[in-house]
Amino acid sequence: KLVVITGVSGSGKSSLAFDTVYAEGQRRYLESFSAYIRQFLGNLESPDVDKIEGLSPVIAIEQKTTNRNPRSTVGTVTEIYDLLRLLYARAADAYSHETGNLMVKMTDEQVVETIQQNFDGKKINILAPLVRSRKGHYRELFETLGKQGFGKVRIGGVLTDIKKDMQLDRYKIHDIELVVDRAKVGTDNKRLFESIQMAMKMGEGTVLLMEHEQDTSTTLNSPKTYWYSRNLMDAVSGISYDVPSPNTFSFNSPYGYCPKCLGLAQLTEVNDNALVPDKTLSINKGAIAPVGEFRDIWIFKQLRELGEKLGFTLADAWETLAPETQDIIINGTEKGKGKQKVSFSGIKNFVSEQYHGSVSEKIKEWAAEFMHIATCDACNGMRLKPESLQFKIGGKHIAELADMDIKTLYNWVEEAPNILSNKQLTIGGEVLKEIGKRLDFLLEVGLDYLSLDRPSKTLSGGEAQRIRLATQIGSQLMGVMYILDEPSIGLHQRDNERLINSLKNLRDIGNSVLVVEHDKDMMLESDYVIDFGPGAGVYGGNVVTQGTPADLLQATSSTADFLSGKRSIAIPAARRQPKPEQYLILEGATGNNLQNVTLKLPLGLLVCVTGVSGSGKSTLINETLYPILNHYIYKAKDKPLYYSAIHGLEKINKVIQIDQSPIGRTPRSNAATYTNVFSYIRDLFAQMPEAQIRGYKVGRFSFNVKGGRCETCEGAGLQAIEMNFLPTVYVTCEKCQGSRYNRETLEVRYKGKSINDVLNMTVADAVDFFDAQPRIKRVLQTLNEVGLGYITIGQPATTLSGGEAQRVKIATELAKKDTGNTIYILDEPTTGLHFQDIETLLGVITRLVERGNTVVVIEHNMDVIKYADYLIDIGPEGGRRGGNIVVEGTPEQVAACEASVTGQFLKKELISR
Repeated sequence: KLVVITGVSGSGKSSLAFDTVYAEGQRRYLESFSAYIRQFLGNLESPDVDKIEGLSPVIAIEQKTTNRNPRSTVGTVTEIYDLLRLLYARAADAYSHETGNLMVKMTDEQVVETIQQNFDGKKINILAPLVRSRKGHYRELFETLGKQGFGKVRIGGVLTDIKKDMQLDRYKIHDIELVVDRAKVGTDNKRLFESIQMAMKMGEGTVLLMEHEQDTSTTLNSPKTYWYSRNLMDAVSGISYDVPSPNTFSFNSPYGYCPKCLGLAQLTEVNDNALVPDKTLSINKGAIAPVGEFRDIWIFKQLRELGEKLGFTLADAWETLAPETQDIIINGTEKGKGKQKVSFSGIKNFVSEQYHGSVSEKIKEWAAEFMHIATCDACNGMRLKPESLQFKIGGKHIAELADMDIKTLYNWVEEAPNILSNKQLTIGGEVLKEIGKRLDFLLEVGLDYLSLDRPSKTLSGGEAQRIRLATQIGSQLMGVMYILDEPSIGLHQRDNERLINSLKNLRDIGNSVLVVEHDKDMMLESDYVIDFGPGAGVYGGNVVTQGTPADLLQATSSTADFLSGKRSIAIPAARRQPKPEQYLILEGATGNNLQNVTLKLPLGLLVCVTGVSGSGKSTLINETLYPILNHYIYKAKDKPLYYSAIHGLEKINKVIQIDQSPIGRTPRSNAATYTNVFSYIRDLFAQMPEAQIRGYKVGRFSFNVKGGRCETCEGAGLQAIEMNFLPTVYVTCEKCQGSRYNRETLEVRYKGKSINDVLNMTVADAVDFFDAQPRIKRVLQTLNEVGLGYITIGQPATTLSGGEAQRVKIATELAKKDTGNTIYILDEPTTGLHFQDIETLLGVITRLVERGNTVVVIEHNMDVIKYADYLIDIGPEGGRRGGNIVVEGTPEQVAACEASVTGQFLKKELISR
């Protein structure tokens, strides 16, 4: 069955699905290993459950983003690129990169047959290439050839007799071919065949043919010379390629990758514009940014000496220097002789050497200010060496296919039988079928806008999860339980139906599918729903109701009320209107797939940026607008994507971005440390009389430094057991029983509670407990207001759900004093949130906007979209078919726009309410 586990955030859904069902499945899998292998893995504790029956093998597909390896792409993760490599290695046609001719390989019999057809009755020379473009005197070679009975060689295109003690200029580059035979075609075919075989053997699979009467003047590139080879070769220029293997097309292999960028498609190189930012300054006044203003150091001495030779002074303005002089200072040179010799390595080379060669992190950071990431100019970002790109199928090389979006590539694969030869179809037919099937699975989960060369590290958590889902559908396993964690994240309403159908397909081939989800459509389309609650944290952890979706609609629970329409998130009675002149305008944004977009962002409103997956929302807001604001306000070094101008920056003085990254990756990190409220709590405990008497300072109450913490677990309360091939397992510390501190520290108390008792309090209880401490209460009150009253203050970050972690971040920012001119950027804040939690979140956002701040939300959730004051809809499609602003205005104006996909779904939502 397709089973959905739902309920308010923090009610225990993930604890059941991942920490219980999946953990038990993983443990049973390890139990099946031999004792020898298990000794390397350690013992995995049974999850906290009495009994599990009917558990089939489990596969978890979580939200974690794919690895950060820059070599990992959508193509390699899905293995579609591996299938393409196989197809190209076996079925592609090779073309010469010099002449563009189709390259051919022949057997000895085919060579003889071709010669008989083309040169019948003509006299020919049959030559074996021995040396290609190499230096040397080759005395021993000529001596050996003479002893073997050969009389002529061709050197640099000229035929020469082999003489005694013959040798060449050892410092010049030479081409040497041996004349194996001279014959008239058609008179003795047996002799011709034997000569070709001899030439192939001596020329390592390659033969050169010349017409006899041209032999005194024929050069290597003459049209009267012909090349034949057992390898791939161009008959005109003589260029040959090795027979391709799948590695020839791999950007992770030395056989295939571009020698300059080593298959990464990008180079970190010096940014010329950053070296001399202000051309009106002199060198003394800091025109050359890496060296700064004049100081008595070696670089200025070198520049002064250079000036004496080239006729400039360090006091001259940079723009007055001759272009040749500027070039020498930046790029370096070595010219002239004697005293007039100009030798300078160049500022550019100096910065590059420090960045790539220095062992000092400080120097590397300094050099990084003048570096930027540029597309490799050798392969133009295609990752492969030139020869690999000369193998084509249907006129396209492999990098062109990898650059297509999934939809376009799928259409190409479907059309392939009409453009390929019969031989290519016979060889590659099955591979093409498999590629088509896998592409179809990616289309099913709404990823038609991605391309195979898209790096994995640029994918969102939802995209990465759906890629793994598509890979699993492609594996066609049966009898497995799949556990998914909110697969609808980052997916537009339009694509939701396709995702649900994919999960049903997994079910229909004989699997169980367990989905932790808040999406309304997913719940109504499932076979069975388990609703957790009634509250969150200590107030949850119970099954409130379970049954079919029809049963759920009749039940009484928070989820049921929202599904049946008894409760809903209300549309505001009146929307805030944009004020004239209160706009931030970003012009000419062209990053990734953006089509020269001009963003007109009204200030002081709740603005929602919408659009189908891959339309360019994150590129515009997170990768272009945010880095510009961050640099303007905080002088951050983030480099925004391409844009031409921005207006209205003076109207804001603070920018805060709240994304989906976790608040910490170890048990030491928790809500108290992230919000900094723990510093205030430690200050309070250090002021207690008992602490004063014992001389305890604030550090005594930190679990991150020695002194007061338990040294067995180093203040974590848990001990990590490394699992080698599996995720690290955490067990409670035996010494302190999870209290984090030693006995002496726990004897200091405030209102009868130790610092460990405080860490174990829920946020709601702590608000009352610290009522007399305004600094502490303000932060805890904010956590309570964003709906996190149920979590404990010291709950490890590793146990918080995605939605909880994001609300901790929002609370942290809310607790700070805002300026009224702040821009908050939230990336899908409804991730992991139940309808009830979204209602709470919108209340918090409304408070921010009412103080005069601007909140920009990238979102697919219809409840948030219909609630917003102003919408900016990007599209109309994803990938290359997106990147434009389709419509902007109030939700009602967007709903009236026929061209907007979001508008069509929004229209139903506004009518139904």
